[in-house]
Amino acid sequence: MIRPVLTELAIFLIPFAAYALFLIATRSGVLAKSSWPAHLVAKLVLGSLLLVIVSFVLLAHFRGAPPDSTYVPAHIENGKFVPGTDKPGARK
Repeated sequence: MIRPVLTELAIFLIPFAAYALFLIATRSGVLAKSSWPAHLVAKLVLGSLLLVIVSFVLLAHFRGAPPDSTYVPAHIENGKFVPGTDKPGARK
């Protein structure tokens, strides 16, 4: 569960890192308060939230098994654990 959280956190921080790299490239003060005005930080937060929402939608849409998948996931059958397998007679 920690990997998706860290992934989304990294996606959220991308605009801030890009702006910090821009400040470094232009030799502006990265840690100067004047380089991070409130309206710019608000825009970066909105851009970050947009990126996170898009990543959630893309992960939800393209994650997991495709429709008509031949894979049967692991499950409990008659009190015993049955590992995941391919359906018998499935095309490959």
